[in-house]
Amino acid sequence: MGKHKYISLLRGINVGGRRKILMKDLKELYQKEEVEELQTYIQSGNVLFQSKAIVEADFSQVIKERIQEQYGFDVPVITVDLQTLKNVVKLNPYFGENVSIDSLHLTVLSIIPEKDKLEQIVSPVNGDEFFIHDRFVFIHCQGKYSQSKLSNQYFEKKLGVEATTRNWKTVEKLIALHEN
Repeated sequence: MGKHKYISLLRGINVGGRRKILMKDLKELYQKEEVEELQTYIQSGNVLFQSKAIVEADFSQVIKERIQEQYGFDVPVITVDLQTLKNVVKLNPYFGENVSIDSLHLTVLSIIPEKDKLEQIVSPVNGDEFFIHDRFVFIHCQGKYSQSKLSNQYFEKKLGVEATTRNWKTVEKLIALHEN
């Protein structure tokens, strides 16, 4: 069986001096899982690696537990298959001639939300929009994401799953890095 490429997205590390994890230490946590071609991108917790086929949610849980044991804090870890991510980014409904890439974000959910919760969620009225496909949320912000109501906490509360968000430039960079 061949190797698969994956990306783990960690939420809330190395932000404002809180929940610090050095990237070399994070790599060591991953190396215990016998992954290959391991690399990190920026300090905010993006880990690219190759591995035999894994169950993404189980793998994420192992890394989350290791961080809890070693550092004493809870960090959401969401792992996604690179090919899945490449396929999903093509579905962004907000791409268009008059849309700034800076207004686009992708929230990745830990699992596909339950159907009844999806049916109850509505976009906030501040002009920001979102579209949910499987475990991915495409976001188009009118202003800054940091001021949007479409936060990780919003989706976690409404959908009952963990979430982490990256701006569109980071999503594209992670895919490009993994293809080299």
